Amino acid sequence: MLLRSRRQLLSGVRVGIVTNHTGVNSRLESIIDLLAADPGVRVTALFSPEHGIRGDVPAGEKVDRAVDPATGLPVHSLYGDTRKPAPEMLADVDVLLFDLQDAGVRFFTYTWTMALCMQAAAEQGKRLIVLDRPNPIGGLQVEGGIVQPGLESFVGLYPVAIRHGLTHGEIATWLNQRFKIGCDLVVVPLEGWRRSMWWDETGLPFVPPSPAANGLDMLTLYPGLCFLEGTNLSEGRGTALPFQVFGAPWLDERRTVAELRALELPGVLFRPAYFIPTASKHQGRLCRGVQVHIVDRRVVRPVELGAHVIAVVRRLHPKHFEWVMWGSTRWLDRLSGSDRLYRAAEGELPLGQVLSAWAEEARSFAEEAAAYRLYD
Repeated sequence: MLLRSRRQLLSGVRVGIVTNHTGVNSRLESIIDLLAADPGVRVTALFSPEHGIRGDVPAGEKVDRAVDPATGLPVHSLYGDTRKPAPEMLADVDVLLFDLQDAGVRFFTYTWTMALCMQAAAEQGKRLIVLDRPNPIGGLQVEGGIVQPGLESFVGLYPVAIRHGLTHGEIATWLNQRFKIGCDLVVVPLEGWRRSMWWDETGLPFVPPSPAANGLDMLTLYPGLCFLEGTNLSEGRGTALPFQVFGAPWLDERRTVAELRALELPGVLFRPAYFIPTASKHQGRLCRGVQVHIVDRRVVRPVELGAHVIAVVRRLHPKHFEWVMWGSTRWLDRLSGSDRLYRAAEGELPLGQVLSAWAEEARSFAEEAAAYRLYD
């Protein structure tokens, strides 16, 4: 759409592209290759988020500065020593073009790369153009609490619900106005997308937004099962079913399945599963675990599901279960946005109280964000 109807935005300016392997059109042609080959567009630099400019770097690993072999353009890393474009990175750039596919979840880092690009553009007098893309898990459901003060990080820089129900263009518009960032922001909107659409209803080919985000089932469960990253449970990385299976060598899979089935959580079923991760936690070891099957995605509440999984496994395995730390803070607290889920799992708070508080925060966020929606 940019080259078809909005190419005047790129006329006579030096363009830096913030993108990766997800920046493709409906024919799977890369925005890097298309713009670099266009004689009417002057691309001067590329900027890489987490996972690298071509999507080949594992989660959480540092991305190094490089030269793109296909175009010869410099690639500045926004997931290395700095995550915000420095003045020297933007010295040869007039316009930053942001084209990344989101996962619809607060702790997916591309959103915060966008936010920091907005800040840098405002500070350095550059324009930021966001090429909007669909929320792959739809724009109707909003779930989970917001980030509480003091827990801001690169999995949540601003107070956004976990499953936010917005597109990148909508989040950028909200951030710019709500927090007065002052970015010269242009959003190139989607054509034909409706909030009720899931990715497989858009007619677009699916490109995994990260190495582990290998399908719509994974993305649907990710808002809640990502909590497992804050524990010593395998969340299925290094298997064919990341964030759909979880386990550990010490897990009592049958008791765990029985407890989860008894909760009668909507839209999902559970079964014992066994796997050997080829990477990440418990690499090379047989894990006894659970597979989560989606039977009705319309009613699945993944954040509630993830909270129950944490609470059940913690209660059944007090001698083996451990929390992962991020400096002096629990990683779960960064992911969930507060210490409330941790306290519930430790028996200090009723889990129902935590879920009710999150539901109220999600409702408030959805009401505020409604004013910034670009699509029906």
